[in-house]
Amino acid sequence: MKTRIRNIFMTVCLVLASMAAQAQILEPVKFKMELNKQDDGKAEVVFTAKIDPGWHVYSTDLGDGGPISASFHAEKLEGCELVGTLKPVGKEVEAYDKLFDMQVRYFEGEAQFVQELKLTAEDYVIEGYLEYGACNDENCLPPTQVPFSYGERPAGGDSPVIGGADGQTSIAVTDGQPSYWAPVVDELNGFGETVAQRDLSWLYVFGMGFVWGLLALFTPCVWPIIPMTVSFFLKRSKDRRKGVRDACTYGASIVVIYVTLGLAVTALFGANALNALSTNAVFNVFFCLLLVVFAASFLGAFEITLPSRWSNAVDSKAEQTTGLLSIFLMAFTLSLVSFSCTGPIIGFLLVEVSTTGSIMGPAIGMLGFALALALPFTLFALFPSWLKSMPRSGSWMNVIKVTLGFIELAFALKFLSVADLAYGWGILDRETFLALWIALFGLLGLYLLGKIKFAHDDEETRIGVTRFFCALASLAFAIYMVPGLWGAPLKAVSAFAPPLQTQDFNLYTDEVHAQFTDYDQGMAYARQQGKPVMLDFTGYGCVNCRKMELSVWTAPEVRTLINDDYVLITLYVDDKTPLPQPMRVVENDAERTLRTVGDKWSYLQRTKFGANAQPFYVLVDNEGRPLNHSYSYDEDVQKYVQFLETGLENYK
Repeated sequence: MKTRIRNIFMTVCLVLASMAAQAQILEPVKFKMELNKQDDGKAEVVFTAKIDPGWHVYSTDLGDGGPISASFHAEKLEGCELVGTLKPVGKEVEAYDKLFDMQVRYFEGEAQFVQELKLTAEDYVIEGYLEYGACNDENCLPPTQVPFSYGERPAGGDSPVIGGADGQTSIAVTDGQPSYWAPVVDELNGFGETVAQRDLSWLYVFGMGFVWGLLALFTPCVWPIIPMTVSFFLKRSKDRRKGVRDACTYGASIVVIYVTLGLAVTALFGANALNALSTNAVFNVFFCLLLVVFAASFLGAFEITLPSRWSNAVDSKAEQTTGLLSIFLMAFTLSLVSFSCTGPIIGFLLVEVSTTGSIMGPAIGMLGFALALALPFTLFALFPSWLKSMPRSGSWMNVIKVTLGFIELAFALKFLSVADLAYGWGILDRETFLALWIALFGLLGLYLLGKIKFAHDDEETRIGVTRFFCALASLAFAIYMVPGLWGAPLKAVSAFAPPLQTQDFNLYTDEVHAQFTDYDQGMAYARQQGKPVMLDFTGYGCVNCRKMELSVWTAPEVRTLINDDYVLITLYVDDKTPLPQPMRVVENDAERTLRTVGDKWSYLQRTKFGANAQPFYVLVDNEGRPLNHSYSYDEDVQKYVQFLETGLENYK
């Protein structure tokens, strides 16, 4: 049993370590192309992509204001003509995107796009490119082009010349560009470049499960069982070492039971379904109602219990067996009899971690939950004298249940918000959402002060110091959210509240705006003013770019540094504005054409800094030399302040 638990820990550690591998140039999508000719004079250009785990490629015709749609561009057509438009083939995932306020469609794992042609002559030539957009949970690639060229000559037969996705290393800069365009990858590395595509969602999920497991310990269904169970194991054997071993086995059994439950959820829904749950409107409505039911249970309206015959049958079986099986069945009995308290917590946890999109999220969450739940059984068995200092059961446990009920109601609104945005009901804009949260946390504060009573509360009005401070924190949080009704960013709740653009009345104007959106103009101004430059490589379709701008740039210390000490140049890598004339550049010893403003800034990011994901922030002097390592998606304000201050110190 111990070996099994150790293996689980080893697996988690190895996965987390592998996720920390650093990569500047990302190539999560690899396309292959082929031309399929048919007997009826038609042909198809087929683009097939292999997509790395965690990434997705957007489908076609998503409309304006959204992410980059896949599109087909023909630059040269001789002896053939297009039939229809580019068609997506395969299993599309359709989900609501909160930032764009629209439904989007994308592919995971594999994608295929087909463009039909009609061959009108034996000699034909077709040249052009496929353009697509790709994102993961932290970064988005700029609009990426997959060039192709096909032609047929009567004497030579088929002679397809295929151009794949442009390489993004070993870059040669063309002549005629200013010195501040020159590559500085080596200089960045000299600062200890730290840009890495890390995914700490598993660690977050584990921590969330552990916290909820600790809360479950202090419920009336679990806390009183701890001393009885530990005493039973220590007394049933004269050998204390064996008693300790049995108690540890009991705790390990709890871990196995709940982790198995998490794995069962993953097996039931499947990886793709779990990823889609995060934005699916129907599921979010269901989750909202489910959490309301759980909250009502905690508030005392009713109890959610499993049939008593289940626990009786397992308990009877435990008495008839011996050894490890008996201990495992006792742990299973605990899981059943404590369900009225742990069920709503487990349900909430599984709902929350399922919508993270992590394939192993439910299992990792249950691992954290079970470890917290099993910990006291092991510790009290090792140190039985601690049992005497355990707080006695009492009304304080019902206070914890009611508090959890309020918290689950607050999270229910989060899921309802996603559905509201998906269907355009307009019933839960940012003001309404914040008003409800203010009311909930205000009422929670009053309850903790004894001003509100529920069914299972006693008449005791005496308030302890811990309960008073919890009430103070809840009321303070409610007051903190009040300015949000007039447009304050409220960084602490930005991950839960609807987007700021749903705010009808917004008095907040203290935002950071770019001084330039053109690199050359911005660098010329920086030279004139003698100031360093902050380059912001972003995209209209970059979700995490908006998060950084809202939660980090609005911090007073960050805003002051950017506005007063730097020239901010924001470069949109998905800007579709055509260049006055196409630019020919050399990249990876191959010539390519830059057609749009976004192409130009994406090329700059790749060639100069060796990176291609957004958000991407880099500080340079007015000659284009780096002043610090770059910065990607990390909402730690103090880290960002240190990043900016270090750049200033190096500039001076």
